[in-house]
Amino acid sequence: MGFKENLRDEISYQGLLIKELAAKAGLNAGSISNYLKENSSIPSADIAVKIADALNVSVEYLVTGKKTTAKNEKTYSPDVRKMADKLESMSTRDRTIVGSLIDSICKNPDD
Repeated sequence: MGFKENLRDEISYQGLLIKELAAKAGLNAGSISNYLKENSSIPSADIAVKIADALNVSVEYLVTGKKTTAKNEKTYSPDVRKMADKLESMSTRDRTIVGSLIDSICKNPDD
């Protein structure tokens, strides 16, 4: 994935509107929208830094989808983070059930 996909995923994950991100970054909402378009280019470094700071992620993450972390620290994509957020809101009983389901699926994957 590239900049626009990672930007789109992060905006969605954080539940932001484009105009909210633009305000946080000190940019025009139209500029943010342009970076999300099909044939868009990556913004200049100074603009990318403003966007990344407003989202509290690194520019590297927006460009590559990879977070800068400690050597052995695992990072997760926005869809996995959404699932983790939902798991945290579940009761211990429900998390146990979901964990068992995941274990079952991983042991017997469909081909």
